[in-house]
Amino acid sequence: MSKYNNSGQALISLVIFMVVATIIISGAVTVIVVNSKTTSKFHQGVVSYDLAEAGIENALIRLLRNPNYTGETLTLGSDTITIQISGEEQTTYIITSTSNTSNFKRTIRTDAEYNNNVLTITSWKEL
Repeated sequence: MSKYNNSGQALISLVIFMVVATIIISGAVTVIVVNSKTTSKFHQGVVSYDLAEAGIENALIRLLRNPNYTGETLTLGSDTITIQISGEEQTTYIITSTSNTSNFKRTIRTDAEYNNNVLTITSWKEL
């Protein structure tokens, strides 16, 4: 008789083990998905910042070649970089570069002075 009383214990143990395993696996998958999305967003933010820096560097090169340069909009695939130059021409420049990439917008401002054919950067910061 005792042989038949223990026959359901293995099934109950298996069901409990399966429920616990499912909960643990679901938690692990959730953590992996959240980390993957966070890494992707971080990467997009870095790309957006790098594009804004590229806009500043492009503006500096163009100012060296043409002190009357006032800015432009560059398109790289689906991303855009908007460069604006203000300030006193051929003396002090305020260069603003804004990049728009998917869901990110980054802006960098650089102040520069142009004296005796030398362009000197006095400030470089993200806004």
